[in-house]
Amino acid sequence: MLDANIKTQLQAYLEKIVSPIELVATLDDSPKAAEMRMLLTEIASLSNKVAFSENGDCARRPSFGIARSGERPRIHFAGVPLGHEFTSLVLALLQTSGHPPRLEAEEIAQIQALSGEFRFETFVSLSCINCPDVVQALNTMTALNPAFEAVMIDGAGFIEEVEKRQIMSVPTVYLNGEPFGAGRMSLQEILGKLDTGAAARAAEKISGKDAFDVLVVGGGPAGSAAAIYAARKGLAVGVMAERFGGQVQDTLSIENLISIWQTEGPHLAAALEEHVRAHGVDIMNLQKAARLALGEDGALIEVHAASGAVLKGRSVILSTGARWREMNVPGEAEYRARGVAYCPHCDGPLFKGKRVVVIGGGNSGVEAAIDLAGIVAHVTLLEFGEALRADAVLQQKLASLPNVEIIRQAQTTEVHGDGQKVVGLSYTDRASGETHRLDLEGVFVQIGLLPNTDWLKGTLELSATGEIVIDNKGQTSLPGVFAAGDCTTVPYKQIVIAIGEGAKASLSAFDYLIRKKT
Repeated sequence: MLDANIKTQLQAYLEKIVSPIELVATLDDSPKAAEMRMLLTEIASLSNKVAFSENGDCARRPSFGIARSGERPRIHFAGVPLGHEFTSLVLALLQTSGHPPRLEAEEIAQIQALSGEFRFETFVSLSCINCPDVVQALNTMTALNPAFEAVMIDGAGFIEEVEKRQIMSVPTVYLNGEPFGAGRMSLQEILGKLDTGAAARAAEKISGKDAFDVLVVGGGPAGSAAAIYAARKGLAVGVMAERFGGQVQDTLSIENLISIWQTEGPHLAAALEEHVRAHGVDIMNLQKAARLALGEDGALIEVHAASGAVLKGRSVILSTGARWREMNVPGEAEYRARGVAYCPHCDGPLFKGKRVVVIGGGNSGVEAAIDLAGIVAHVTLLEFGEALRADAVLQQKLASLPNVEIIRQAQTTEVHGDGQKVVGLSYTDRASGETHRLDLEGVFVQIGLLPNTDWLKGTLELSATGEIVIDNKGQTSLPGVFAAGDCTTVPYKQIVIAIGEGAKASLSAFDYLIRKKT
C-alpha cells in the first residue's frame, strides 16, 4: 500500500517512538476496512514498538485508535488517513508514545491544566489543506491531557452522518456533541476558546512589551520578508498577526514562486514562520489589528488590537493582506458553511453527486469549476461580464467538460435555503433583465479579494477600493508608517511580489529610522 520511499521515511520516524503503542482497529467487510487493515499492518511491520489488533469496539466502522500499550485509545481515525492527513497520523503515533510536541512550555502547561471532559469530533475531507491543522492540534492536546479524546472523521466515508448533521464544509468540529467551530483553527485558537481567560492574559502580557524599532502588522509573505530584513539590520522587530501565514494558509498548490518548483500554502507558511523566528523576531499571533494611532508623545506609533492589547513601534509596516470577496447578497451569510463555500479543494468532496454553482469567471473560478466537475453531478458557472476572464487554456478545458454550463452576464441576487442548507440561487440576466432561479445544493464564491484595511479608514490615505496608497518606497500618507503586499495599491497580487514589497518597505523603514532626529 505504501511505496518503498514512504516506508523508508516512515520507518525513520518510528525510530523516535518513546513507549510502545498499539493500533486498535474496529473493522467490517468493506473495501475501506481492507485498505485500513493493510495500512495498519504495514505500519506495525516497520517497528517492534508498534502492535496491531482488531479488538476495537468503536461505533464508526472502519476506524482505529492509537494508545500506549495497556491503555485505552483516545486518538481515533474514522477513515484511512492518507493524503493531507498522513502527517496527522505520523504525529499521532509519535505523540501518543510520549514524543514531545513542538510547543512552548507555557502552552503545554496551559493544555495540561484544562479540566473537564473534552470529546472532539472533526469532520474532514482528505483533499482539504486546512483540515490537518485542526486534526493535529486536537490530537496534540489529547496526547497531553487525559481529559481529551479526538476523532478524525473522513466525511466522504460517513456520508449518512454528514447529511444527518447538515455538514457542508470542512473542517467542522464538534465538542461533546455540540458545534464547536468550522474552518481552519490553530492550536492556539482552540486553546483560547477552551481557556476563556487566555486572551486577556495574552493582551496584558503583550501590552507590557517595550516599543519595537519596527512593528510589522501581518504575518503573510510581505510581513515575513519585512520582519527578516529589519531583523538583519539589528533592529528590534515585532510581528503582530491575526493568523501567521495569512491567505497563503488557504492556498493549495504554489508553482510560480521562483526557485521553488512546487509547494503548498501551509508548508510555505510554516517555512516563513521558521525563517522569521530564526532571526529572533517577536511573533504575537492571534492579534487582530483594530486601530492605528500616534502615541501621546508623538514619537511612537501605536497599534491597538481587538483583544485590548496595545503595541508600540518607532516605525510600522502594514502588511495585512486580503480576504475572499463576498457577494453581499441575501442568504450568503445565513448559509455560509451550510452550502455557501469559498474553498472548492476543501469542501468539494462533501458535494459529491450534487448540483453546484461557481460564481466568477476568472482563473480561480474556472479552476474551481474544473475541479468540482470531477466530483459533483453538475456545475453551473456564472460570470458577471460578457466573457470569461480566465486564461485560454483553462477556458478550453472547461468547455470540454460535459457536466458544466457557463452563463455570462449573470448577476447573483439571492441565495435560497430551507432553514438548514442551500437549495437554490437566483440571478438576473444583465442583457435581458430577466430573473432566473437555479435549484442546487452548493454555491462556491470565487470573485477576487478585498484588502484587510477596514480598521484604517480615517487614519491614512486609502484608494477607492480600500487599498493603502503607497509611493515607490512603500511609504504611506503617515510618516513612519509603511505598507506592503496585497493590502496596498501595488498591482498584481502575487506571493513573489508581496515578498519583494515587504523587503522594500523594511529597507524604507530602516532608512526612515536612521534619518529620524529623535
